Amino acid sequence: MAGPHLPDTLLVGCGDLGAAVGRRLADLGHGVVAIRRRGDLVPSPLRGLSADLTREVPDLPPLDLAHLVIALTARPRTEEAYRATYVDGMGRALDALAASGRQPRRAVLVSSTAVYGDLPPDVLIDESTPTRPTDGPARMLLEAEEVFADRVPGGTVLRLSGLYGGDSTFLVDRVREGRITDPHRWTNRIHRSDAAAAIVHLLTRADAPERLYVGTDDEPAQLGDVATHLAARLDAPTPPPADPALGHGKRLSNARLRASGWTPEHPTYREGYAG
Repeated sequence: MAGPHLPDTLLVGCGDLGAAVGRRLADLGHGVVAIRRRGDLVPSPLRGLSADLTREVPDLPPLDLAHLVIALTARPRTEEAYRATYVDGMGRALDALAASGRQPRRAVLVSSTAVYGDLPPDVLIDESTPTRPTDGPARMLLEAEEVFADRVPGGTVLRLSGLYGGDSTFLVDRVREGRITDPHRWTNRIHRSDAAAAIVHLLTRADAPERLYVGTDDEPAQLGDVATHLAARLDAPTPPPADPALGHGKRLSNARLRASGWTPEHPTYREGYAG
């Protein structure tokens, strides 16, 4: 851990996930600086640093750097926005770090399982599965992973499946409004708190992490099954049932992350949507 005066953690991006990671690290006694377009929105006890990474290199404060987390968010979901944020924006943050002469002891880049594209559901996707991005945003995420691997020796990429939990009510709203139109699609998700815990775990575990992990819960599920579970809890219209014979989309495995010592608090959607 850093000395008593200098922060030892840099968050590049501090949306809901980054803030959750920062608070967990602060609870462990780490000093955290978080870059966000509006630094005043960074929650206490994190220290906010205002910078628009799509346009400028941030002016970093003195750091006794141990941990680097890159958890950026791009809007809208276009190739241009993803390049500006994930490739060029991350590059500017890494330029600032290089100018400071600091290299983190541990670093995690948050990426997405979108880089795999869709595979037949009889294929259980893991870290050994070749990537095949099918659109511009996914290609930019994969390019960002490559830049990170080149510029941050020993860094770890965590490819997350669909985040949910916290203030996110996207699927709940669709179920309540009866707007489930593809019940046969296989879906994969991870609760935001479990994703944050996974990042902190990879930063702080005793043994060095591997270079790549898939972050998802224990149970890929067809959308119709998840929606039926939610509809019963919400007293909402019963959605169309899922049919495994018609299943399409990818299924993901978290076996490597599990084997590293991470255990999700919400192993399936049932626990995750219990609140």
